[in-house]
Amino acid sequence: MRAAPVEETVNAVLPAVPPSFDPRQVPVVGVDSALPAVPVAHLDAQALRARFATPPTWTPELRREPRMFDRAPARAAVLVPIVMREEPTVLLTERTANLSTHSGQVAFPGGRVDPEDANIPAAALREAWEEVGLSAEYIEVLGSLPTYTTVTSFIVTPVVSLVQPGFELNINPYEVAEAFEVPLAYLMDPANHRRHAVVDGEKRSREWFSMPYQDGPHERYVWGATAGMLRNLYRFLSA
Repeated sequence: MRAAPVEETVNAVLPAVPPSFDPRQVPVVGVDSALPAVPVAHLDAQALRARFATPPTWTPELRREPRMFDRAPARAAVLVPIVMREEPTVLLTERTANLSTHSGQVAFPGGRVDPEDANIPAAALREAWEEVGLSAEYIEVLGSLPTYTTVTSFIVTPVVSLVQPGFELNINPYEVAEAFEVPLAYLMDPANHRRHAVVDGEKRSREWFSMPYQDGPHERYVWGATAGMLRNLYRFLSA
């Protein structure tokens, strides 16, 4: 993934990334506190509907992570569920440790697009139902963001939606360890966007964002592809 430019001197001191690593231990090389937060007034249902109905001219900041696995590309869809509470939140999941890709990471509900899916939004809605039991009757699809290609060669389309409160989740324990919510305003404030950079064992440089959120005793460590798609949502809403 290529974020905003990082100082050239950083690469000389980046730690090498082992085959399996804890992203929390990778140094922070920048925080974008100089960028303005999306105003809270732009995060309510009416404003979000208007933004997707008449999109601005904008450029996604992040589109592709460096390819690190030898596998054929596959289409995927994720639901970006904005829960319209008094303070809007984003519903996220922690993936279980047994999954073959992105295990243990914070993610949006979503997965591979199946041939039976009518379209990308249908795939995102199906995955949200299968993973966390979020019923489509509570969901209003607003639109999609540009695709984001992960290190595992998934070409992911984020489907942004409004979710009305009152739903009950039924978590699939094979795929999801936990579901939780993070305030949308927190995620749309670049003061909470931390940049990381690392060089792996084959001298490949990789950069990513993290957006750690302290939820009571739990640190919700949003990073990688999920943080990258949220960064693009920030760029879209702030354009």
